[in-house]
Amino acid sequence: MVDRIDVAEALKGLPAWRAHEGDRPAIERRLTFADFNAAFGFMTRVALYADKADHHPEWSNVYNRVEVLLTTHDADGVTARDVDLARFIDEAAAAMGGR
Repeated sequence: MVDRIDVAEALKGLPAWRAHEGDRPAIERRLTFADFNAAFGFMTRVALYADKADHHPEWSNVYNRVEVLLTTHDADGVTARDVDLARFIDEAAAAMGGR
């Protein structure tokens, strides 16, 4: 089992992310891209990384928007795995014009 991290602690190095206001500890980010192709390309890039890391985001896509929620189900909260994936998502978004 992976150790949980306090959500506020996890967010310290992730200025584009916020605490999820739902029923469980999680972090989330909403991204906007130039168009659907850019958003889908971003999701593909993240999906390849997430599959290798065996840690998958909860997300949705509508046209040029992507909403991402990260939590570690096995730990019932946020862990270092979520922080690592959030950092990768930030890097991929910046490289692909996401904001």
